[in-house]
Amino acid sequence: MAADTSDIDDIREQARRWLADDPDPVSRDELTAVLDGLPASGPELADRFAGPLTFGTAGLRGPLRAGPNGMNLAVVTQAAAGLVTWLAAQGGTGPLVIGYDARHGSRQFAERTAQVATGAGRPALLLPSPLPTPVLAYAVRHLGGVAGVMVTASHNPPQDNGYKVYLGAELGGELGAGAQIVPPADAGIEAAIRSVGPLTQVPLGEPGQVLGDDLVASYVERATAVIDPDGPRDLTVAYTPLHGVGAAVLTAAFASAGFPTPGVVPDQAEPDPAFPTVSFPNPEEPGAVDRLIALADSTGADLAIANDPDADRCAVVVRDGVRPASARSELASPAVASEDRHGWRMLRGDEVGVLLADHLMRRGVTGLYATTIVSSSLLRAMCAARGLPYDETLTGFKWIVRAGGGSAPLVFGYEEALGYCVAPEHVRDKDGITAALTVAELAAGLKTQGRTLTDRLDELAAEFGVHHTDQLSARVDDLRVIADAMARIRAATPATLLGQPVDSVRDLLPESDVVILRTAVARVVIRPSGTEPKLKAYLEVVEPVVDGDVQTARSRAASAVAALRAEVSAALGI
Repeated sequence: MAADTSDIDDIREQARRWLADDPDPVSRDELTAVLDGLPASGPELADRFAGPLTFGTAGLRGPLRAGPNGMNLAVVTQAAAGLVTWLAAQGGTGPLVIGYDARHGSRQFAERTAQVATGAGRPALLLPSPLPTPVLAYAVRHLGGVAGVMVTASHNPPQDNGYKVYLGAELGGELGAGAQIVPPADAGIEAAIRSVGPLTQVPLGEPGQVLGDDLVASYVERATAVIDPDGPRDLTVAYTPLHGVGAAVLTAAFASAGFPTPGVVPDQAEPDPAFPTVSFPNPEEPGAVDRLIALADSTGADLAIANDPDADRCAVVVRDGVRPASARSELASPAVASEDRHGWRMLRGDEVGVLLADHLMRRGVTGLYATTIVSSSLLRAMCAARGLPYDETLTGFKWIVRAGGGSAPLVFGYEEALGYCVAPEHVRDKDGITAALTVAELAAGLKTQGRTLTDRLDELAAEFGVHHTDQLSARVDDLRVIADAMARIRAATPATLLGQPVDSVRDLLPESDVVILRTAVARVVIRPSGTEPKLKAYLEVVEPVVDGDVQTARSRAASAVAALRAEVSAALGI
């Protein structure tokens, strides 16, 4: 249906006001071209002015395009002005630390943020080059920043960018020092952003201080200290940064730790904002690690590691060519199934999470272990059996690093979406570099015993039962589909799953849009994604191991999860 003429006139007037205040000639030309295309371009113009990008606990994230409903220099200028105003109102002192990845616009957005900060009288420290998000999180703590900004869209599509905010100890407190913001800070910053006047009146100062490479060297030194300096180092690793910014830092960390330099996928080694060899720059997506597997196979690697483009996540791919396909209970996605046909499979985030936790426990690391409500319940069982404190939180590392409320020091946290924090005092966020080092340490130690990561997973299954996890994920073009599905599951909650009564239904509204269903052996957690237009259902079945027969238990669990997936899909109508 064509837009009403009065609506088009109103949006046209909004666009003209925006053009008069937009500081970027490129985006002004872009928006002018859309205006010139009216009335045919009416739907596109309406979408660009459907509303401003909302600043939430994940900051800003959206498509690179002119207008308030996109990432551009005008939106970033307004966001930076609101942030520095809010910091001043809170009485925060110290510099604003700013990092950026290699996406389109990232450096420009970072430099503009620095100018806005110095224009407001606050020192700005700019990281020396495109670097991983965990380096920025480290720098906020290391440099005593009042806050940090990371310009990145992580593993979103190439046309996106984003703006994440971290707080230092002064405003974030002990648990939130160097961590992403949580309420009510997000609402306060959003209100300050909306109060910013014309951008032509936002004072711009000097470009700020560009930090030296000694910051990166400091991060690498601290990252290396995460693992045992005297442990085995005989390990061949294949690696890809997926066209992101992780390669230089990861290879430096491996060298500093004494590991052989990983082999890097040649045509994915350098940062490239177009991500030309992958359809979607997320290691979990189908085909994303095909080149990595080919490199690992041709070089006889012991394992393969992938970071996402900003290197805060870590994917681990292992040889697994001997187990019958029906018994590979963790194989859930088309990407993983494809990898398995080549004799390799990607470990699920829950698998890597419990491997890392088990490794730290065996090293004698005591303190709080934490994960999220959508992750496997195996970590809970491990902590209970070993007498260690445990907590689970809402999804997101902003919550994980605050787990337990300070009741015990956090020593490890993970989320199933390939995010791991193995050293909270080093980086209080997920960190794909230190996670990769710790996985390598574990794998090298097992290798000296003639064992592998999958062998250790089987031992954990024999001890605690098979905890099979899977995910049902539906990407949508219309967000109403997600709202309708959530309404449907609340109005018509299944009475049974897998033939067993649903004995627990937990609705986390209004705190969070999450529904949790449980039976005696199954759990389903349903929620919209916080960063992408997706509806997600996290599935788990726990299957006991009888007489040490792990593979039979895995087969039973795999069949049960497949059936559970179909039931949940039908209940959601997706």
